[in-house]
Amino acid sequence: MFFDQEPHGVFFLIDNKSFYASCEAVARGLNPLKVPLVVLSEAKNTNDGLILATSPEAKQLFHLKANVSRKRDLPNDPRLWVVPPRMNLYIQRNLQINQIFHQFASEKEVWPYSIDESILDMTHSWRLFGNSIREVARLIQKKIRQQIGLYTTVGIGDNPVQAKLALDNYAKPNHELIGEIHYETVPDKIWSINELTDVWGIGPRMAKRLNRLQIHNMYELAHTNPYLLQQNLGVIGSQLFATAWGVDRTKLTEPIKTKEASLGNSQVLPRDYLTQNEIETVIKEIGEQVAARLRHHHKLAGCLSLSVGFSYAAAETDGRNGFHQALKIEPTNNDQTLTQQLLWLFRKNWDGQAVRNIGVYSSKLSPDAGQQLNLFESPLNQIQHSKLNQVIDEIHRRFGFTKLVYATSLLPGGTAIERATLVGGHNGGNSYE
Repeated sequence: MFFDQEPHGVFFLIDNKSFYASCEAVARGLNPLKVPLVVLSEAKNTNDGLILATSPEAKQLFHLKANVSRKRDLPNDPRLWVVPPRMNLYIQRNLQINQIFHQFASEKEVWPYSIDESILDMTHSWRLFGNSIREVARLIQKKIRQQIGLYTTVGIGDNPVQAKLALDNYAKPNHELIGEIHYETVPDKIWSINELTDVWGIGPRMAKRLNRLQIHNMYELAHTNPYLLQQNLGVIGSQLFATAWGVDRTKLTEPIKTKEASLGNSQVLPRDYLTQNEIETVIKEIGEQVAARLRHHHKLAGCLSLSVGFSYAAAETDGRNGFHQALKIEPTNNDQTLTQQLLWLFRKNWDGQAVRNIGVYSSKLSPDAGQQLNLFESPLNQIQHSKLNQVIDEIHRRFGFTKLVYATSLLPGGTAIERATLVGGHNGGNSYE
């Protein structure tokens, strides 16, 4: 049979149900599945406040959706808990959960897929913990529930993509919160999916492209000529065809090879920035942060790029969403050199539009093996400036970023001080409990 030549293993994809909301519920001594609770980000960072997470009860009672609903959508109902995010708490819980996973599989066989999902390669270890694969999945669920208080859903498959499809389409609605797909059940479990957007890797835009090829469900995708898919969709077409057949040859234990290393930072601004001084203040701050990261990794950047996104209104008027410009430079990790080049890129391409997000990225990285002096500045000044950067980096490392900041960060529009208190762009929380 066709599937006989494909690699067979035992993979669990484990998701923490409504993770942020569940962590907050458990921290308050509440049942995560029975309390209506939402995690609401600060309005100044998300233009009216974005709901980051909702408990299952909040979804059912009030039809609220994470990363879609906003503060204005909240009902005036005393039953609803509305709490701020605590990213440090969620990171701590994620680490605790993955430590439990390491009790069932070796460290290299546990791959954190996101902050609330992990893939476990249980091929070589599941028999140590139970008589069936499903029994082992139940054991992991119970252990997490007993030790941390969270509910988890488990997708089981012969490879990671089967486990992911099982999780999304069969585990979540199942009362045991477990779903399975295997090669022999692909026709029943994958080809029976009628909504393309219910499948991992297929969003609304891709679904429309598939519709134009007369593909409306997973059965039709699996029985379309793969060369036609590749011709119209490229490599993605071949990947989707493999997904429709439940085929995935990924080896999780092999290290991922990246084409080219890069370092960068980006930020969504708390409001529309209209004045040049305010925009340039943030560009300088992000540029200095990228320079510090380069020095931390002992790298020099040979290419620098600036990405500027316009506000919605400005984009409608201008006809562009923003601009992205790159520039080759002499390899450096010097604050002043990088920020000067970034400001030159900005002034060359900006024409007064309102700005809402800014990103700075460095690439063409090389080892920082020594300081390259230029002929247009005193060697003593260059060496002193390099030493000053090292002293500032050490102060930030030992005492925190906010203990020593550039005066420009105190100007209107500066965001570096506030960003230093955030984790993943949101409030980190004062404690884990």
